[in-house]
Amino acid sequence: MTPSGRLRDECGSAVVEFSWLAILLLVPLIYVMLAVFDVQRASYGATAATRAAARAFIIGPDDSGVDESRERAFEAARLAMADQGLDLNRDQLSITCSPACLESGSTVTVALSTAVPLPLIPDILGGDRPAIHISSEHTESYGTYRESKAHR
Repeated sequence: MTPSGRLRDECGSAVVEFSWLAILLLVPLIYVMLAVFDVQRASYGATAATRAAARAFIIGPDDSGVDESRERAFEAARLAMADQGLDLNRDQLSITCSPACLESGSTVTVALSTAVPLPLIPDILGGDRPAIHISSEHTESYGTYRESKAHR
């Protein structure tokens, strides 16, 4: 109340308060959503890449060897990650076979590990950008009743 006893007019302050509250709440929410979308995209890409790489490793021409199968698997994984707008390095992908590659009854396991940097963090802050680590693994069996291709 003013000294004359009348209530002070507060016309227009609700719009200002709502605007500041919306900015303070929506900006962090949008940032979190961008980060979650990036992580989900990378997670989906890693899952698709390991699955495609494992299948590409075991399915191939009968005259292909282990080295050709590894190259084909890497290319399949690279394409799957590229579909999600992500790059793949050879050191992010590992292929292991148990007990031996391309042998009857064996399995191949493809593992991928990558890091998704948080969005909108400038490089000027120094050091590595904060990132969320993503990993995926897929195991595919070569088949018990298939002819071995490893010794060709």
